Amino acid sequence: MNKLKLGCLSVLLLLQYACIKKAPVNPEADIISFSIPARYLTSDVFIDQINSRILLNLTPAAFDSGVVPIITVSEGAHLTPPSGDSLHFSTKNQNTYVVTSASGVNQKTYVVTVVNIGVWQWDFEIWRENAKDKYQYPIEANEDSSEIWSSGNPGIALSGVPANPLEYPLRATTDAYHGKYAAEMVTRKGTALSELVGIKLFAGSLFLGVFDPTNALFQPLKATQFGQPYIGKPARFMGYYKYTPGDNYQDKSGTIIPGIKDSCSLYAVLFKGTTRLDGTNIQTSDRIVAIATLPDGGPQANYKRFDVPFIEVRPYEATDQLMLAIVASSSKDGDSYKGAIGSRLVLDSMQVTHQ
Repeated sequence: MNKLKLGCLSVLLLLQYACIKKAPVNPEADIISFSIPARYLTSDVFIDQINSRILLNLTPAAFDSGVVPIITVSEGAHLTPPSGDSLHFSTKNQNTYVVTSASGVNQKTYVVTVVNIGVWQWDFEIWRENAKDKYQYPIEANEDSSEIWSSGNPGIALSGVPANPLEYPLRATTDAYHGKYAAEMVTRKGTALSELVGIKLFAGSLFLGVFDPTNALFQPLKATQFGQPYIGKPARFMGYYKYTPGDNYQDKSGTIIPGIKDSCSLYAVLFKGTTRLDGTNIQTSDRIVAIATLPDGGPQANYKRFDVPFIEVRPYEATDQLMLAIVASSSKDGDSYKGAIGSRLVLDSMQVTHQ
């Protein structure tokens, strides 16, 4: 190769090298996975990315002895304390993890929360408000202020709803049967963003379980994760409710269907396993062993007491690993985006009794 060609080649190589820029440093600071051996858990670990929490349902032995989680974080991020350090829950100290992004710019603090259901009875007297999006959610009146209930509110927040508790389908109301507050669910009109993906309305919902925001607008039925760990055999599902259907029932396209009245939905489902069911299988899964359903979802102007038995649909034992879900909606067909805007369901003083 002559000197001229060699010189040209060298210049080209230098120019090519000069054009190669370093890849930007990863700015993400998330906990991606949080693993604990299944023998220590009564349900799957849930990472609540919206509120930066790790929710654990532990066996009594695991709670007493502590656990050693294996944790993965965003690529290049730093975790404090590190994966493999033990967690203990016998003190009042809060267990937290701090994730610092590879870029060093972003940082997120996750709080580890042990979920505990002591008494299966709820009056919905204590509510909190999400700091950013301003939706409300009920918590338990115990020393841990457990959050065992969820709703579609976190997903609806992603659709551009104004940051105001009254803009969300689930909220607290003073229209209570007992005490100061009750749970109110109202079917509301979709937003401009939700309508782009074909969602014309949002039914008010309340359920035992958690909400997974992953692809919430595109796979919303997968986002609703139903169930909390249950021990024994339930006997009856009881409480008080009132219901007013909206004026105009509409189908998924938003077309008003004359002659059809909206109705509410309220039921409890007992199922085997430690993995939660979701909106695609909560009424069809072959893991379901018992169901208790409100028989009449029609208008009810004043509070009415319901008391329905659990009907066994498959044989099971009280010693099985079980989960129990309670699901309520202001529009029975709300999971198919059908219903009447303005339909209102109010619940108070609910409980599950045991055999």
